[in-house]
Amino acid sequence: MTARLLVAGVGNIFLGDDAFGPEVIRALDQRPLPPGARVRDYGIRGLDLAYDLLSGCATAVLVDAAPRGHRPGALSLIEAEPPDGTVVPEAHGMDPAKVLALAAHLGDEPLPRVLVLACEPGVLPDGDDLLPGLSAPVREAVGRAVDALHALVPALLTDPAGPLPPLGCPVESGTPHAAALPGTAPGAAQDR
Repeated sequence: MTARLLVAGVGNIFLGDDAFGPEVIRALDQRPLPPGARVRDYGIRGLDLAYDLLSGCATAVLVDAAPRGHRPGALSLIEAEPPDGTVVPEAHGMDPAKVLALAAHLGDEPLPRVLVLACEPGVLPDGDDLLPGLSAPVREAVGRAVDALHALVPALLTDPAGPLPPLGCPVESGTPHAAALPGTAPGAAQDR
């Protein structure tokens, strides 16, 4: 049976705050989400995520570190924009926009509604440097992200296309879309 909702941790555990997504997924082991939600750490396996987005789920929530112009550790919820053909699909790597473009390219059906629970990174390595471990503000955000998912997931399981519950973080969104792709520029931010 296909889960109705996919929660996907995205990021490289060796690149500082980029490990936010996998750390949130690991924290969910202690506080599992309700039945109907499939929780998985994709790390940097973009092709696996692309295929799982085509598996029939109604909604996907990607958990990732993403610079949005906030203070380090700040959470944002991003309502994805529909694919417009400007992002080149890529099978290798884990740029969420390219992975979702790949999923749209591979599938005949529309993508699920895609949301991104993003954390503002504080520390990302330069060049080829490895930097395991999260910065203090991003580590503190892991628990808040788990709390946000516990508010968000039940609402999305009840109504995948419905309004988002208040999460106490900026929401960057336009009109919810049946097929989705995170844009490169944030939409209008509003506090909820």
